[in-house]
Amino acid sequence: MTHSSAAYVGRFAPSPSGPLHFGSLIAALASFLDARAHGGVWRVRIEDVDLPRCVSNADRWILATLHAHGLEWEGEVLYQSQRSEDYQRIIDAVLASQHAYYCTCTRKMIRQFGGVYPGTCRNAGATRPPDSQPAASIRLKLDDPVVEFNDRILGQQHFASGHAIEDFIIQRKDKLFAYNLAVVADDIHQQVTHIVRGSDLLETTVAQLSLYRLLGAPAPEYAHLPVAATEPGYKLSKQNKAIGLDNQRANENLIEALKFLNMTVPASLTKNNCDKILDWAIRHWDCNAVPKTREVIVDKSESTYYKQK
Repeated sequence: MTHSSAAYVGRFAPSPSGPLHFGSLIAALASFLDARAHGGVWRVRIEDVDLPRCVSNADRWILATLHAHGLEWEGEVLYQSQRSEDYQRIIDAVLASQHAYYCTCTRKMIRQFGGVYPGTCRNAGATRPPDSQPAASIRLKLDDPVVEFNDRILGQQHFASGHAIEDFIIQRKDKLFAYNLAVVADDIHQQVTHIVRGSDLLETTVAQLSLYRLLGAPAPEYAHLPVAATEPGYKLSKQNKAIGLDNQRANENLIEALKFLNMTVPASLTKNNCDKILDWAIRHWDCNAVPKTREVIVDKSESTYYKQK
């Protein structure tokens, strides 16, 4: 069913650490379909805030792959690397309001507490330590963290312990801006109202919701998709040997992704081009039909998904 809502703004925000693979296509396609089915806007953002992980020209590969699959976006592509001033303004503001503080704890120290930061430096304050002291990150002080939200696919979610409610880092010791800060700042800047993404990011959502509340900004609605995995707990990713999509078989890739999303694709559609496939998919999109699970196992031997050697 197609809805009409000018208030819908969705987005797809890949990191340029390599070409898009099948797992990425699922997230891109689902967010695209949800936006189009609601008569909304779909934007693309390149999340290149973590510069050491970025691969040269990967952003061009990603955009070319989206275009080859008929996934066209509105407006200019936003690059996080061009947004440093906005991120810094937010950090300065939360430090000034005593909602953030400097932390010199190392990963080794935090591992000794079970891997979850226990608030060791909470009383360190907003004054940067002298250069003679160990490098410091900046953490957000979560006195009243958000612990639950309603997911459009998975239903009510509750995270009352662990990483979900720890004082999370908003600027790293190497001065790079942290993912949770950048993604919230960008979604506010782009007026994003709906986020459709993989369930591997489910736990980060409550942390991001805490930042929305602290900044006094309206939070988007979330829908978390099952991730594609070759075995339980082993999602398709660049680190896990997922191969880049073949743009020469874009229509076949779309059909496979639609099936993954639990859409019943008619046989007659499989020979069509991407535009016709997407037109059909927009008309038949139903977020409620997406599998209500954190992951779906795909065929490890299928070359579309996974590189054996």
